[in-house]
Amino acid sequence: MDSFQIHALPATLFAPMFAWDDQRLQAHCIQRRIIDAPHEAPCRVSLQDAEPGEEVLLLPYAHHEAATPYRSSGPIFVRRGAQQAHPAPGAVPEALRRRLLALRAYDAAGWMLACDVTPGNALESVLMPMLQTPACAFVNLHYARAGCYAARALRFQPAEKAEAP
Repeated sequence: MDSFQIHALPATLFAPMFAWDDQRLQAHCIQRRIIDAPHEAPCRVSLQDAEPGEEVLLLPYAHHEAATPYRSSGPIFVRRGAQQAHPAPGAVPEALRRRLLALRAYDAAGWMLACDVTPGNALESVLMPMLQTPACAFVNLHYARAGCYAARALRFQPAEKAEAP
């Protein structure tokens, strides 16, 4: 395996919710917030921190829906108008770099294989060995202090170069 790629959540899942009134949001356990300070609301779509004054939704999200005891959901922030991030292979967004991260490696059936905690600025040293485990299908990244889902990391293997005839 050569590298990894971090995957954000798609904006299409959340964009319509910004048009909902407060009563409908509340019925779905969603809270509309205006951010007060830098770095208090990392968006799971843009993989950027919301800026002070920016509107976000705080909502529950089922990030691991496997039929195992590891099935889980938790709160996430999504910025209004967020565009889905597509980090390059091996790239780690700054919102992840600046935080303590919990990593949870899973097999294809959703059973946990390994877990660890690392500062975001040392992510690769923990993530790469997890992804190199043959049974590992993906690694979920969480913000360790709050325990919230952050993003998913997958193996990245560049396409083989075609050999000349």
